[in-house]
Amino acid sequence: MKRLLRPPRLAPGARVAIVAPSGPVLEERLQAGLDLLRGWDLDPYAAPHVLDRHGEVDYLAGTDADRAADLQRAWCDPSVDAVICARGGYGAQRMVDLLDWEAMRAAGPKVFLGFSDSTTLHEAFAVRLGLVTLYGPVAAGVDFVKNARAQEHLRATLFAPETVRTLASAGTALAPGRARGVTLGGCLALLATGYGTPHTRSGARGGLLLLEDVGERPYAVDRTLTQLLRTGWLDGVAGIALGSWAQCGPYEELRPVLADRLGGLGVPVVEELGFGHCDGAVTVPFGVAAELDADAGTLTLDTPALS
Repeated sequence: MKRLLRPPRLAPGARVAIVAPSGPVLEERLQAGLDLLRGWDLDPYAAPHVLDRHGEVDYLAGTDADRAADLQRAWCDPSVDAVICARGGYGAQRMVDLLDWEAMRAAGPKVFLGFSDSTTLHEAFAVRLGLVTLYGPVAAGVDFVKNARAQEHLRATLFAPETVRTLASAGTALAPGRARGVTLGGCLALLATGYGTPHTRSGARGGLLLLEDVGERPYAVDRTLTQLLRTGWLDGVAGIALGSWAQCGPYEELRPVLADRLGGLGVPVVEELGFGHCDGAVTVPFGVAAELDADAGTLTLDTPALS
C-alpha cells in the first residue's frame, strides 16, 4: 500500500464543480450547498445533469452516460480545481467504467470529495490516478448544509489541511495497539461489492482501513465482513478505524459483531472516529500515510491531506 499523490489545497476563488454520479439530488439542498461554497469565497457551479432524473430508474440521477460525462468534463476542465459529489445513494458502479481514465490522468491532480456510494470512485481514483481523495460531506447533503462541525472540518481540510491532521475517537479501542499504514476505505458494502471489479484494489494489505456503513442490520454487517475475510481482502491490513453505523441497529448489538469479525485479525481497531453517515462527520483523506493509536483513540496523518 503506497501513499498517493496529494492534490493542491484550495484557495479563495477556486473553481468547484458539483456532479451527481449516484442518486437524484434535491434542488433546494443543492442551492444551499452552492451558497455555502460561495460563502467560502469559492466559485462553484452545478454540472449540466446534476438535477436530472433517470427516465425509468428513479433512484439514479440521470443516465449512466450523462452522469459519467459530467464527472469527466469537470475533471478535464483546466479551470476546475475541485470536483465535489452532490450526494450518495446508488449509481457510481454503473458509470465508473464509462470514464476515460487516460484523459482524466492527463488532466492532472485536483481535489475529489464524496462519500458513501462514492467509495467506488475513491477506489478508482486511487487505482487509476494514484491520487489522494477526500471522504466527507457532500454538497447537497444535510450535514454539509446544516451542521457547523462538519462544515468547519471540511473547510479546514480544503484550505488549511495542516490544522486537521489528527482525528480523535469518541469511543474506545475495540482492539489495542498502534499501527502505521496508508489510509483507504469508505462504505463497507461498496468495498465488498467492488471486489474483483475493474479499478478496485485486490486487498487492504499494508493499509489503515477506514470503514463505515448505513442501513445494514448487524447480521448484514457480519455477512459483508465475513465475505472480505473469506476472500483474503483483509489479509495484512495494518489497522482499522471505524466510523458511523447509522441505522445499523442498536450499537450495543453491532459492536460484538465488529469485535468478533475484526478482533481475530490481531491489529489495532479504533471505533467511533466520527466519519461517515453521522451528524458532524469529519472529512478523512484516503491515500495518506498515518499512524493509528487505538489506545489513545487517534488517527494522525504524517502529512496534510492536500499539498
